[in-house]
Amino acid sequence: MNITKDIKYIGVNDCEIDLFEGQYPVPNGMAYNSYLIIDEKIAVIDTVEKRFTNVWLEKLEAELSGKSPDYLIVQHMEPDHSGSIKAFCEKYPKTVVVANAKAFNMVKNFFGTDLSQRQMAVGENDTLNLGKHTLTFITAPMVHWPEVIMTYDSTDKVLFSADAFGKFGSFDCEEEWKDEARRYYIGIVGKYGVQVNAVLKKAAGLDIQKICALHGPVLSDNLGYYVDLYSKWASYEAEEKGVLIAYTSIYGNTREAALLLADKLNANGVKNEIFDLARCDIFEAVAKAFKYDKLVLATTTYNTDIFPFMRTFIEYLTARNFQNRKVAFIENGSWGPMATKVMRNMLENSKSLTLCENNVTILSGVDDATKTAITTLANELSE
Repeated sequence: MNITKDIKYIGVNDCEIDLFEGQYPVPNGMAYNSYLIIDEKIAVIDTVEKRFTNVWLEKLEAELSGKSPDYLIVQHMEPDHSGSIKAFCEKYPKTVVVANAKAFNMVKNFFGTDLSQRQMAVGENDTLNLGKHTLTFITAPMVHWPEVIMTYDSTDKVLFSADAFGKFGSFDCEEEWKDEARRYYIGIVGKYGVQVNAVLKKAAGLDIQKICALHGPVLSDNLGYYVDLYSKWASYEAEEKGVLIAYTSIYGNTREAALLLADKLNANGVKNEIFDLARCDIFEAVAKAFKYDKLVLATTTYNTDIFPFMRTFIEYLTARNFQNRKVAFIENGSWGPMATKVMRNMLENSKSLTLCENNVTILSGVDDATKTAITTLANELSE
């Protein structure tokens, strides 16, 4: 596939994988993107996961038509992108490997060699001339590893953005970018919003016509839409007004309360989504908690603590710097309800959270008093 006249796509689709990074469900597979720039000098940008080394090398060889690459640019050392470096270097022993200095230490850790005889270390605003194409390197530390660089081609106005702007799903998967990009970003990069915003500021001064990420499709239309979403995610701003209701329930009473709250919000014209944390993709629930401006946590007291799925959910939120939201609690406890206290304590270090005044306590079953309290909470969330 041609990205431009001189830039070719040589990535691969992984349609066998079920869990990316051993935890994120990927029902539509995963793309490991790699790119080739053919000029007076030839540059390969990133490799692919090692299970696809042979397929990738065959695609590369077919595009080269007997030539050899002059440079391999390593933007990110995570194994889904660096897994084929060793095989590539054995096949093309004269190719120079271009990366941030920190990456070469990782190369040694992964492959037992730092490629000292063929490495070119680059830093902020260093350039590489290929002929017609001049590449400028942008350091992107902790987006989301410390060695990450991005590469800007000023000739074709293409930003090779490493993992930024990536998404779950195969390269040619026909689905809306936003939902799977959000789930990818919040799950994998979400902790590093400050660093992402720093890179976005650097990129703002560039004339970018295409974004080529290491996962997902090439972005070329309405780039402001994607950049705006990324800026919101990195700033921990809500995309839209609405309520995410996350619950766990043992015997169905807490579930009944959560569903009743959703009905009341619907009656008030407030958009909401509801997730059973014991049965859903918990990472989708986490991503949706960042999508909306309000969150309701509903769970049972469990061994003077909270139900394990809820504890895990809150830990995932706080690990990704959950902030700038309004939060409400629904707790259930037959003789000693403790859930709200535990959940409050888990969120005490989260920045800029506004806690609702009208939280709900259920004493086993949902009675008239519970229904009244839920109506009051729904009205507060609807303000």
